[in-house]
Amino acid sequence: MLLYSDILTDDEMFSDAFPIKEVDDIVYEVDCQLITVKAGADVDIGANPSAEEQEDALEEGATQVNNVVHSFRLQSTTFDKKSFLTYLKGYMKAVKAKLAEGKPDRVDQFEKGAATYAKKIIANFKDYEFYIGESMNPDGMVALLNYREDGITPYFTFWKDGLKEVKL
Repeated sequence: MLLYSDILTDDEMFSDAFPIKEVDDIVYEVDCQLITVKAGADVDIGANPSAEEQEDALEEGATQVNNVVHSFRLQSTTFDKKSFLTYLKGYMKAVKAKLAEGKPDRVDQFEKGAATYAKKIIANFKDYEFYIGESMNPDGMVALLNYREDGITPYFTFWKDGLKEVKL
């Protein structure tokens, strides 16, 4: 099993137990879903109810949570467009510095790909929810939650070069 951790904070972000798709050699898209969690009970990892069905009633004490958020203790945060751009500029600089240390041949590709992908994010800024790692370190990666074209299926976007693979 592979665990993906933030290269700046060492926060665990996701694992290969979730469906992963690499996009443009710059980000990973990780599919996720809502699960029902009951304190002190087993987790129901079943699929989301279909659009035609009524929502399942939750048992007393149970809550619905995103499985990636729950599994890796990601913390919700908020940004307006200006503050996100300020964060992103600093984050990209920090990742570029880390790449220069370990993978200098990847720096140019990262800069070009990240700039292009960042434009996509900013163009659809209102569609995203933002999550940071468990340590809540403001310098770490911000994972972006969005929904597929069907409007139902959630997925996270993570910067590929901002992660390190840890084999378990």
